[in-house]
Order: sequence, then structure tokens, then C-alpha cells
Amino acid sequence: MQVDLEFDYEKNRVKTLAVAKANHLKMKEVLPNGKKVELQEIGEDGSPIYYETYSDDASQTSRASSLHTNGILDLDLDGLGMQVGVWDAGVALTTHQEYDVRATIVDGSSEIDGHATMVTGSLISSGIKKGAQGVAYRANVLSHDWTRDKIEVTEAAANGLLLSNHSYGIKTDRVPDWYFGSYIKVAQDWDNIMYNAPYYLMVTAAGNARHSGDNESPIFGTSADGFDLMLGFTIAKNGLTIAGSNSKIDNKGNLKEATVSAYSSYGPVDDGRIKPDLAGDGSSILSTDAIGNTSYDVSAGTSMATPGVTGALLLLQQYNEQLYGAYLKAATLKGLALHTADDVDAQGPDYKMGWGVMNAKRAAEVLFQKDFSTHISENTLTEGETFSYTVAAKGGETLTASISWTDPASEYINRGDLNNTTAALVNDLDIRITQDGKTFLPWKLNPKNPKAEATQGDNLVDPFERIEIPNANGSYTITVSHKNNLKELNQDFSLILTGVSLTECKINAPSRLALSNALDNQITLAWAETPDGLYEVQYRNENEEVWISEMVTSGIKEFKNLILNEDYIVRVRTFCSQNMASEFSMEYKFTFEGTDTFVGELDMNQVLNAEGAVDFSVFPNPAVHQINLNMVVGESAMYRIVSASGVELKVGPAKNEPIHVEDLASGLYILQIKDQEVYKSTKFYKN
Repeated sequence: MQVDLEFDYEKNRVKTLAVAKANHLKMKEVLPNGKKVELQEIGEDGSPIYYETYSDDASQTSRASSLHTNGILDLDLDGLGMQVGVWDAGVALTTHQEYDVRATIVDGSSEIDGHATMVTGSLISSGIKKGAQGVAYRANVLSHDWTRDKIEVTEAAANGLLLSNHSYGIKTDRVPDWYFGSYIKVAQDWDNIMYNAPYYLMVTAAGNARHSGDNESPIFGTSADGFDLMLGFTIAKNGLTIAGSNSKIDNKGNLKEATVSAYSSYGPVDDGRIKPDLAGDGSSILSTDAIGNTSYDVSAGTSMATPGVTGALLLLQQYNEQLYGAYLKAATLKGLALHTADDVDAQGPDYKMGWGVMNAKRAAEVLFQKDFSTHISENTLTEGETFSYTVAAKGGETLTASISWTDPASEYINRGDLNNTTAALVNDLDIRITQDGKTFLPWKLNPKNPKAEATQGDNLVDPFERIEIPNANGSYTITVSHKNNLKELNQDFSLILTGVSLTECKINAPSRLALSNALDNQITLAWAETPDGLYEVQYRNENEEVWISEMVTSGIKEFKNLILNEDYIVRVRTFCSQNMASEFSMEYKFTFEGTDTFVGELDMNQVLNAEGAVDFSVFPNPAVHQINLNMVVGESAMYRIVSASGVELKVGPAKNEPIHVEDLASGLYILQIKDQEVYKSTKFYKN
């Protein structure tokens, strides 16, 4: 593919230079507002296609901070060891104090650009200047100019690049009206790159042309309505296109309100696809500037909204690798971002901010809760097959199901037909949810009336579909199928579910711990099990600080090779999925004396709070002079009374007769009984 793109580039470059010379076109220019414009290529219809940066002069907040050290989730995510590509009008000032050695010029370009430097800062600035810290502030940027963007991205993606940021696009006032919303060759090329590199995702700015009036023949209304302004690679099916928003976020990371920025370009795409896909806050951002190594500036626009989203996506890839040892496919990452976006105004997507405002906090929570209350899987649908999955709803919540896939590039490209509605979608997958004969359908939009709210129906154009069922209850069947034939006879897709209950496991600390079967060098610990539970047992010699940890699938664990007359501490916790775990149980301290082993001190706070820790009871309770057991014990049974602070106060034989407590001060106590190899405990009050 890289070789093919190189050939196309050289061929078009010759044509571009010839047309520019014959028509006295400038190859590069700097506009009065400081924007850089460059002639990139000549379109198939002969139109000169100019690239421009999508920013204007003007502060930003990013919810990706929820993932940082001391953030709301306190995940310590910072982008360390991660790489992100930046293509722009030029390259970043890599010597800026905010970057250290984490910004590298890859393509040999020597043209330092202020816009590229600001985008790079929004991604990786370390925060030497307060308020200028980037989203992934320890990541690395690979900086390039935009001249050979497709060729260079192809090579980088083949070498493992996960994300690239493109805060530029075709200049809207220099192309005919039919270009707007059209699936042209540049969109086809980018879709082809992403289809062949399934872990690579392109993130691009939607543009700032809302009030330009440059499209005089939009697919809906008039140019004053602001619809149908997407151009070039912003229309690619497989990438993420980012609108600008003005957002207010509370101190818990919740979106309080959001409106689309006044400059941000609207969709739809001519075939009705949902573009832009997401919104980021690009209202006013402090970032690095190229004037000097300590210079900064403030800017706004979809150019500045885009790196906020790109950086957040990079942190989510870092998080998934930490949790599960692998990166997400691009379709999964894109689907996760669209699935968890904060809806704005009416329910469902729109052609202004797509699926809503990026919510990195919620996306990280969905990753963490995987296989407990969320489901994320990467699957393959073979031609003629149907994928089915039955799940129980988490009662009273919204059940949300999404499918996302990287679609093959369309063989159809527009060559001059105004507002042609031919669908660019190649493999049309469908998601449906059924319950008791009722079928729930995904969201869709109507390009003939882009002001209308989203409806549920058969989505024929988008490579992402989402269904929401408010107040879901009971069991639901999710089905994924396809229409017509599948190119290559199969299609990979990602399935994301939230608001579901995937296990009967309860995240409660194990209770009713008991030691038994003491032998010469081993002893058995048992506890009450929970359905589907996995248990982590930790133990250590009291004289050592490091816990020895082992995982078991049942409520029993044998400890072998213990040393006589040594003191040990043991505790247990429940795992209901890879990450969803309870607190540890009460800590048992015991002295191993072979068959005479007896439980020692307990962590009293955990004993008193442990669900189900009481195995029997005593009466009267509260007691004044004595307590009686409500059970029969053997002749060799022993009792032990421990204070609430863990101090042993009384020890003696439990002879099925009253235990005197009149010598105890008023307060709460724990009574332990050892009857043969069984241990039980309860609490009582002394008046």
C-alpha cells in the first residue's frame, strides 16, 4: 500500500506543480489571520485542493484529567512509553521546555510551525507552566508535516502506531460545492489504510467553517443553516472526526452542560452517516508556542479540541494494556469512545456533535468493570452467520449495546456529482436486541432533515450502531447479523455492553473463616463461598512484611510446610472479575503448633464489619454476670474472649456451662470457640 501511495503522490505532485505554474497558484501562503495554507493536490475534477489548519485565536478543560495521578479515578495514567503521531502544517518546536526529549521530527522537515507546536503541547506538555499540561503529559510525539501524510502514516501504522492527530483539512472556500459531504479518493485512501492496519486510528478535526457560507448547495436547507460542511478525510468511515464544544464539567467529572462551538462545522455526510463523531472542548486552550522554548499562546477551534480527544484515547490504550496486557483494536477504541460519550440535548446522536462529548472517565470505568457489569469483545462475523449473546440486565439501569467495525474502503468515490447519496458502507452489519418477542433497534439520523432528533430503525450507513434500553430488567438476547455479501467473506467487529450483570458473584469480603485439619506441617482454611467467585488468599509469617498470594477457585485452601511454633497471619478476598474485587476479610493470626493450633489475634474492625462473621450466638446478650452458648460443644472445646482492640482477656474450657464475665469491664467483646478442628466466633456486649 505504501508503494502504491508513493506512486500516486509522485504522479499527483507533478500534476499539482504543473497546474500551479500554469494558473499562477501559490503553493504556500500565510493568511492575514496567521493560518498556513498549502496546495496539497489537484482533485480528479481539476480543482486545487488546499490544506489549512483548523484553529483560531482564543481555554479548554479535559476530562482525561480524571485518569491522571490525583485525578478522580487516580489511575496514574500519563502516556509514559506511548507514542502518538502528529501531522500538521509543519513540525513542532521539539526543543520547547515542555517536551524534554519526547517530541521527535520523523520526516526530516525543517519548517517549525506554531500550530503544530500548539497541537503537540496539547498532547504531551509536561505542565511546567500551570494550565498548559497536555492530556498525555509523558507520552512521545512523532512530528511530521502534512506533505506526505498518507504515505508516512501507512509506514508508521505498519510499525505499530496506534493513533495520529490531524488538526487540518481541505480549505472550504477553494472547492466546488459537490466536494462537501462527498466520499472522494482521499477518504477512500484513509479508510483503506485503517482497514489494513486494524489497530491504527486516525483522529481529525471537523473544521471551523460553520458560518463561512462556502457550501451554497447543501444537502439540506441553505448555507446559513451550517449543515453539510464536512470535507475530504473528515468523511472517512473508519476515523474519528471531532467537533468543538463549550462544556462545563463538575468536580466529579460529570458533564453539566454543553453546546456546540459557534465555529464548528456540521455534518451530515451526503450518504447520511453521522459526522462529526464526537466533540471535545476546544473553546480556549493554553499551549506551547513556537516563538521560543518558553513561549505559550492561547488558541481555539476544532484543531484544539482534537488533540484533547486523541490524548484521552492514548491514555485508554495505555490503561487497557495495563489491565489486560494488550491494546484495543481501533474499532474497539472508537466504539468505546462513542459508546461512553455524554449525550447532549436530545437522546441519541446528531449532526452537530455526533454521539456527544468525549468522556474518558466513563470509558476507563467500562474497561475496568469488564466481565462484571460491562462486556467488551472483539469478534468475527463470517458470511451467512449470525452472532448471538444472551445477557441479564443490571436491574433499573440503561442497557446499552454497541457494535463497531473497521469497514473496507468503498469502491465508489464521487467524481463531481452534487449531494450523491450512494452509501460508502461496504459491509452492513446489524445489531438487534430482543426480549419476549419485542425487538429494539439502533439509533439513526435522517440527512434529509438533519435538525430532527435521532430515531430508532435500520441503520444502513454507519459502521457503528448503538441501542439503548432505559430501565432494563430481565434477560435480553443481542444478535449481530449482516445484509448482502461480506467483502472478504467476513468482518471483524467489536461488541460493547454496559448496564449488564455478567455474574452472580457478590463483591463481599469472605466470611466465616475457619481453620481445621491441622497436621504436622499443614493446616486448612475454609470460608463461605459466593457463586462464580475467585479468591485471593494471602498469608505471611508475622515476622515478615511480604504477603504470599495465591488464587483459588473454591472456598478452601491448604497451607503446607508451616513451621512449628511460628506465628502466621492469613486473609482472603473475593474476585468477581479480573479487576472487581472485595476488601480483604478479617485477618487471622495463629500460632502453628501442629494438631494443637489455635487462632490468635484478629483484626477486630474487620471482624465486626464482616458480613456473616457470626456463626453462633450467646445469651443473654447484653450480659451482666455470665453468658451461655446456644450450641453443644465437645469435651475438648476451648473458648477465648478478646477485646474489641484485639487483646486476649480470658481463655478456658467451654464445658456446656455458663462462662463468667462479671470481671470484664462494660463494652464489646469477641468470643471464639475451638471445637476439635472447627473455629467459630460471635460478639457480645457486657453491661
